[in-house]
Amino acid sequence: MAESFRSRLSRGDLFIGTLLTLPSPEIAEIFCASGFDWLFVDIEHGPMDMLDAQRILQAAAYRVPCIVRVPALEEVWIKKALDIGSAGVIVPQVRTVEEAQTSVRLCKYPPTGTRSVGISRAHGYGQNFMEYIAKADQETAVIIQIEHIDAVNNVENILKVPGIDCLFVGPYDLSSSMGKTGLVDDSEVQDAITHVQQCAEDAKVPLGVFGATAEVVTRYIRSGYTLIAASMDTLLVGGAAKSLAHEIKGEARRAT
Repeated sequence: MAESFRSRLSRGDLFIGTLLTLPSPEIAEIFCASGFDWLFVDIEHGPMDMLDAQRILQAAAYRVPCIVRVPALEEVWIKKALDIGSAGVIVPQVRTVEEAQTSVRLCKYPPTGTRSVGISRAHGYGQNFMEYIAKADQETAVIIQIEHIDAVNNVENILKVPGIDCLFVGPYDLSSSMGKTGLVDDSEVQDAITHVQQCAEDAKVPLGVFGATAEVVTRYIRSGYTLIAASMDTLLVGGAAKSLAHEIKGEARRAT
């Protein structure tokens, strides 16, 4: 049996992935065949709903682990994201210890947590029910998103919450919470990110981050980040289309 995403994440394996925001199983299939190590399935932003996310997971067919970012820290979203068969969840906008504790609790079955039990894709639609229940708590990754200055200020105590498998830094929302929207290279924003990194390293908790370009994420990898979300479907498709169109038009102009 293949080693779980959570186990590999804890060990420090490097995962290079990208964000999926479009409800397209076909794009998911293409990305699975393109060398990515994981897919960040985002239903916080964009048009996707939970059924769209399940279709993407079905297209990935367990070849590449899929982690679902839920829209909010609410029980209904977390249990649905896990029940469709994701390898874990990313919980956005966690700012306090209490919110971090709630995130973990909602991802774990009793007696560890309060995750409710339902027959779904994760359980093989009932055919693998007991097998899934027996291993789910050990294999489900709980990833907390640090993307607000309040979370930065509370990060040392957040890291003390048992069951957190990774902190995922959101530079853009973090910059916005500091009144510097989009200025992710601002010195104060970078100082906040560095503080999160230092605290996570001290606690031996893996770090993840989003970056729009290879250059940006390579810098984070060199700093010790291991869960990398590089660019996103819309930027990748749009960038490739724009590049091709410009190349062809340039060749056409030179040929006339």
